[in-house]
Amino acid sequence: MRLRVEIHGAVQGVGFRPFVYRLATELALTGWVINDARGVFIEVEGDAATLARFLERLSSEKPPRSIIHSLDSIWLDPIGYLEFEIRHSDDAGAKTVLVLPDIATCDDCLAEVLNPSDRRARYPFTNCTNCGPRFSIIEALPYDRPNTTMRKFAMCPDCQREYENPRDRRFHAQPNACAVCGPQMRLVASPEFKIQNSKFNAGDLEPIAQTARLLADGCIVAVKGLGGFLLMADARNADTLARLRERKPRRDKPFALMARDLVQARALVEIDAQAEALLTSPESPIVLLRRKQNAPVAENVAPGNPYLGVMLPYTPLHHLLLREIDFPVVATSGNLSDEPICTDENEAAQRLGGIADLFLVHNRPIARHVDDSVMTVMLGEPRFLRRARGYAPLPVLLAREIPTILAVGAHLKNTIALSVRNQVFISQHIGDLETPEAMIAFERVIADFLELYEATPVAIAHDLHPDYLSTKWAGEQESDSRASRITHHASRIAVQHHHAHLAACLAENRAERALGVTWDGTGYGTDGTIWGGEFLLGDAKDFARVAHLRPFRLPGGDAAVKEPRRVALALLWEMYGDATLERDDLAPIRAFSRAERKTLARMLSKSVNAPITTSAGRLFDSIAALIGLHQQVSFEGQAAMALEYAVDAAVEDAYTFGILQEAREQGSKGAGGNESPLLPRTSAPPLVFDWQPLLESVLGDLSRGVERGIIAARFHNALVQAIVAVAQKIGEPNVALSGGCFQNRLLTERAATRLAQAGFRVLLHRHVPPNDGCISLGQVVVAAARISEQSTVNSEQ
Repeated sequence: MRLRVEIHGAVQGVGFRPFVYRLATELALTGWVINDARGVFIEVEGDAATLARFLERLSSEKPPRSIIHSLDSIWLDPIGYLEFEIRHSDDAGAKTVLVLPDIATCDDCLAEVLNPSDRRARYPFTNCTNCGPRFSIIEALPYDRPNTTMRKFAMCPDCQREYENPRDRRFHAQPNACAVCGPQMRLVASPEFKIQNSKFNAGDLEPIAQTARLLADGCIVAVKGLGGFLLMADARNADTLARLRERKPRRDKPFALMARDLVQARALVEIDAQAEALLTSPESPIVLLRRKQNAPVAENVAPGNPYLGVMLPYTPLHHLLLREIDFPVVATSGNLSDEPICTDENEAAQRLGGIADLFLVHNRPIARHVDDSVMTVMLGEPRFLRRARGYAPLPVLLAREIPTILAVGAHLKNTIALSVRNQVFISQHIGDLETPEAMIAFERVIADFLELYEATPVAIAHDLHPDYLSTKWAGEQESDSRASRITHHASRIAVQHHHAHLAACLAENRAERALGVTWDGTGYGTDGTIWGGEFLLGDAKDFARVAHLRPFRLPGGDAAVKEPRRVALALLWEMYGDATLERDDLAPIRAFSRAERKTLARMLSKSVNAPITTSAGRLFDSIAALIGLHQQVSFEGQAAMALEYAVDAAVEDAYTFGILQEAREQGSKGAGGNESPLLPRTSAPPLVFDWQPLLESVLGDLSRGVERGIIAARFHNALVQAIVAVAQKIGEPNVALSGGCFQNRLLTERAATRLAQAGFRVLLHRHVPPNDGCISLGQVVVAAARISEQSTVNSEQ
């Protein structure tokens, strides 16, 4: 008998073909295995019983880093194969195979690196089919060495023998190399450092050992790693970190830490079994964990923050460097704030020359930037805050095939997404599209994805906001198709921001419909105002806005995002008018001069540069300002984070929102501005949650000297009560929690617990973050539903 097997998923670059070879030869089967651009294909001959065992063991004993999405087989007549062989890859056909993310160093490779007698002793680029670079070096499919940035390094005889031996774990390990034939490191000083240290000689010591000594001396070193540069510094040295913050610039935002091993990490943070599993996983993300009281790091690693973001070494280079020193290091993205991470040493010299004292670089090119992923644990499960190295570009699988759609994401925390059949490939974190460098990276990632998968999208999905740079880019493709695979026939589909949040959560959870509690800082609404405190009842195709926060104004627009005191003043002015300007007993009012107060009042009274919003994120900011936590912020979410961390967890009582109702004409419109089919015409108008009673209670507590921890807790509990109240009012069994506000562990866990106790099925993000990093996925799903609906309409006409 002959068996033909077709396997799709993450089956290239993980040792799948040698696994098949070993299994087939063990069972005395003949035939062949081959990679192509779609997956792995196998033909084997033998008796029926042995072939059945072969098929069963393909799934049960597959390589640890492989992911099988589908395995199809058919029985055929034998044709008389004489032996089993591994055939050369075929690049024909549609590109549907999964590109594997970069993988942290495996135990076997690390043991070789640390063994003084091994031929790869202290070699910082050691890898095998179970670990090492993948996504950051691949330039085309299929995943073979000529299609990677390793093609310039010809293997020495020893490496070539490993590469060609099906029984070796380096068989067809595309980045395979050693000190004889592979990439090399060097240490380079910045011009300023050379001037100040005239006796410095980069050749005095081996580069990694010298870098360790310089870190201990208080230097800032830009280290080229897997997906770009990391800026490293001694995490104990407050003066060095202050210098790093000034140069980057990054006034308050927490730095990530890299610890040598779990022993060192345990001195920094609380680590339970789940956190340990995340830290030591092949993905090796940064994990946000509660800081120990006497953690041996400087306070300005994460000012005022009870959590530290910690990761372990994930390349041989990191392992070697961290073993040379006895302290954890700050390991933050190698960029200026708001710019993408640097990937090339020449680029780094220009962009990081004013930050780093030295550069530890290597000559293996990086095909694309890939930041470190950031995760936390909520409700006992890992949750993304940033999805990048270790996870991107693995797809989210949909329940059915959809057309090829390119989604260009949101303005902040941007990712892009590309659908191919039932797979939605989501890019690595790109970041905020605030700088020319960020837009260049955005365009590069789009072109990269389209070329990698040889995809021609039938539609481009983008945000509804007309001024987002991603929206403008989508529009420009009609007249200037710089992405060569985008045709002028590709339609443009605008997707409301919070609908995309809901659709992404639905797709991840394979749910058809839900009440979406979509709370964040900003999102352009269908009425032209800034939404952000939304309850949307909907599916992928459409939604109805069934409830939202009471609108208020943001004096100064974007300036109010950076100054929570403006939001607090605006809310108070809505309540008390000009009398607000005399409230010197309140911290946010006191923070303004008399002239500034009058200017802001004029903006509010005349509605000049004071856009309307329903933002839950800004409501968080206002409470943080009122209780004296932050009047101004230096990074997004700073005030809201401080408010969460201030909560007295023992407090169970809550403030109360008022409940209003809008006229039906404003509230029952769907995504397209038409009457929504999701709400019966006889249904009640949307609920409006009035924050005024809540603020009056906060002011009362402040006047009585109630501790800020109690106020913060009562505010959070009020939000939870509001979520449950709307869910019970609407009666939809599924409730999805999405948006940046649900990065708040306290809010998410309490809301999810209360909803579950009330009998609701709670949908949370699992494969993408709840923040705007999920928007591109949601845009794809909404666009596909709209295309399907239009196709149905056309077929009926």
